[in-house]
Amino acid sequence: MLVPTTPSPSPSPSGDPLDLGETVTGMAQTCGNDWICSGFTAFLPNAAWAPLIATVITVVVILVIAYAVRNIVHRVITRVVNRAAHGTPIAARWRKGNAVTDGIDALLHERRKQRAETMGSVLKHVASIVVLGTAILTVLDRLTIPIAPLLTSVGIVGVALGFGAQELVKDFIAGMFMLLEDQYGVGDVVDVGTAVGTVEAVTLRITRLRDADGRVWYVRNGTITRVGNESQGWSRAYLDVPVAYTADIAAVRDLLNKVADELWEDPDFRESVIVDRPDVFGVEQLSDSSMVFRITAKTLPARQADVARELRLRVKLALDSAGIPLAA
Repeated sequence: MLVPTTPSPSPSPSGDPLDLGETVTGMAQTCGNDWICSGFTAFLPNAAWAPLIATVITVVVILVIAYAVRNIVHRVITRVVNRAAHGTPIAARWRKGNAVTDGIDALLHERRKQRAETMGSVLKHVASIVVLGTAILTVLDRLTIPIAPLLTSVGIVGVALGFGAQELVKDFIAGMFMLLEDQYGVGDVVDVGTAVGTVEAVTLRITRLRDADGRVWYVRNGTITRVGNESQGWSRAYLDVPVAYTADIAAVRDLLNKVADELWEDPDFRESVIVDRPDVFGVEQLSDSSMVFRITAKTLPARQADVARELRLRVKLALDSAGIPLAA
């Protein structure tokens, strides 16, 4: 009787039987949990270079994804920056348009544009560092290069910066929010508590001011707790006019309104300095010897002093012509 026999496996070149299952299992163990490597191993079970090709493809995929994420983040930042660079025009808010409001709108638009571009540049650099840094660490880990010492070193540097450069970090963060909120810019007259003057330079760390005496102040942004901006958007000139207690209130108001109309109709001021018609208020203060009237005018940024001087001159001439004396 013939007994059926099972054919023996073909010997490998080394003389040992070739076990494809063991080969695939060994290559799969080399790949670990990498599905790309495991797929190549299953597709090419006899190729010893399959894990290498899979590693190269994995690295390329990681870099491509990082590049795509970086571009997407940059586009989002650009869109946000472009939206922040546009605001409501002053002419629309005041429902009027002339050379003065158009000039203010152009100035504010340029400031918003510069501020937005600065913040966009900073945010793009931060996003690039985060995305590309993460991609590089992932690639190093995929290449079986130990990244634990690198992460430890970065952690130590971060702790050192946290303890040794707290003021510097505080200044940079305050500077970023200052630029983002457009609290002030170059050319503005501001009061930052420690100094009052005209802004000459603004960085993420310091603000440089020059006061009325010509003294230059360097103020760290992290130390600024409040800001008074005297020339953002528009300024206001006001003049208090004290007259005798016995003066005719109606006559004084009519006289001041006439002065306001003449100043508003003057092309030298309406087209280049004054934003809106000057307003004449009623009796601002009252005492046993005098009455105080107030007249105000909206002007271009930092031009309120020029308008106030012109108002004083015109009001004095008008009162002298009408025979209304100023109170002592």
